[in-house]
Amino acid sequence: MSGTLYLCPTPIGNLGDITIRTLEVLKSVDLIAAEDTRVSQKLLNHFEIKAPLTSYYEHNKREKGSYLIGKLQEGQNIAVITDAGMPGISDPGEDLVKLCIKEGIPVEALPGPCAFATALVASGLPTGRFAFEGFLTVNKKNRLEHLESLRQDPRTLIFYEAPHKLLTTLKDMLAAFGNREIVLARELTKRYEEYRRTTLEDAIIYYEETPPKGEFVLLLAGCDPEEIRQLAIAELPSAEELIRRYAKEGLRAKELTKQVAEELHLPKRDVYDLYLQLKESL
Repeated sequence: MSGTLYLCPTPIGNLGDITIRTLEVLKSVDLIAAEDTRVSQKLLNHFEIKAPLTSYYEHNKREKGSYLIGKLQEGQNIAVITDAGMPGISDPGEDLVKLCIKEGIPVEALPGPCAFATALVASGLPTGRFAFEGFLTVNKKNRLEHLESLRQDPRTLIFYEAPHKLLTTLKDMLAAFGNREIVLARELTKRYEEYRRTTLEDAIIYYEETPPKGEFVLLLAGCDPEEIRQLAIAELPSAEELIRRYAKEGLRAKELTKQVAEELHLPKRDVYDLYLQLKESL
């Protein structure tokens, strides 16, 4: 009989946020897989947890994943923890979960601290619909393509960012989205916790003068419905373009007028008058 993989969230700052259940699991398992054993050892020492510790992170996830699956198949129970927050969110924990599911190994996720959820509910931005996008790639072309793909998304957009990359990211966001509302949350649950509610332009000005410190959660307002409508209108062909296209396809005046009016939501009379003006050149 195989063991169980436990996903154990750890405090994102304040150690008092760890749950009683998480402590019980960490004290009972046979092995703890940690993103950074040096960081996690401090946490375990604080709570007097003696379970053996092994590393499991992005650059060893393939070989260590096989090792952990083997231990689970032997019947050992294993807890996965990240440096802070919920394992599986922006870390390789998700890969281990997939391996366990494939091998029929039980997986239990414990509820607890999560940086983006904490930041979202305190941001003042809409919480009913949101999209968590994690860390953006360092590749500029791919990063801009990623942001551009979100340009018309009406949901609150959430990103993680490191302080040394913050200004670059903010400038790329301004280029992709325009001057939208943004909330920058940093050092959550810690002594210097801060929520800066501002705009992209003002955030850039502020952090050019004040070097950013701490890990950031960026919460960006979604695309305004009116902006979406205007963008859609801008992408539509003009009435003249459609009249010429349908005339070339052989549509007669009445059918052509009706088709163009419906597609562009224009009065038929206006379309027909334009058709008469263009008729000799069609």
